Amino acid sequence: MAVYVFDVNETLSDLGPMGTRFAEVGLPPTTAQLWFATVLRDGIAVAAAGGLARFADVARGVLAPLLAGDPDAVEHVLAGFLDLPVHPDVVGGVRALRAAGHRLLTLSNGAAEVADGLLTRAGIRAEFELLLSVEYVGHWKPTRDAYLFAAQACRLPPGALTLVAVHPWDIDGAARAGLRTAWLNRTGATYPPHFTPPQRTVTTVAELA
Repeated sequence: MAVYVFDVNETLSDLGPMGTRFAEVGLPPTTAQLWFATVLRDGIAVAAAGGLARFADVARGVLAPLLAGDPDAVEHVLAGFLDLPVHPDVVGGVRALRAAGHRLLTLSNGAAEVADGLLTRAGIRAEFELLLSVEYVGHWKPTRDAYLFAAQACRLPPGALTLVAVHPWDIDGAARAGLRTAWLNRTGATYPPHFTPPQRTVTTVAELA
């Protein structure tokens, strides 16, 4: 039996529909990826300085200047983030992992309620025993404490957990904290050589099973 710790944003959730939200407020659909990357950058920067910023606050703060401070447009875009689907491979993959007897949980830089909504809409909330957020820790991933918090929540040593993520920086952080790692590479990307390499690379969640 393995214990898989899933990142949530982009690993489980499909950000594709966010492009439509940006188009609806007059911005190019590609702005969605720039916005999300900037949110990650700013949240991780705060964590590196020893602070904690709520994901929703960073997301709103990055978005407001792009929309000239229009509160209605900002909320329209953010509402789309709370209604995202999972990637097509997630439901079947998660069920295959549970059928094989593995334990599943999530660890997100966002709120646990967002993960709960995502998994509930997909019909797989019951397959996850814990939905963890860095808000309970005080530091965003990839800080060491975030990953150790997941191990403590499971009452297991870090090496008994496998972090599953699409983000190489998340894989690197987990590896440095002593967790096992599985890089979910759906796009055929090249893993950056400056990060600790993953112990496994898969293209779908089902491959983990």
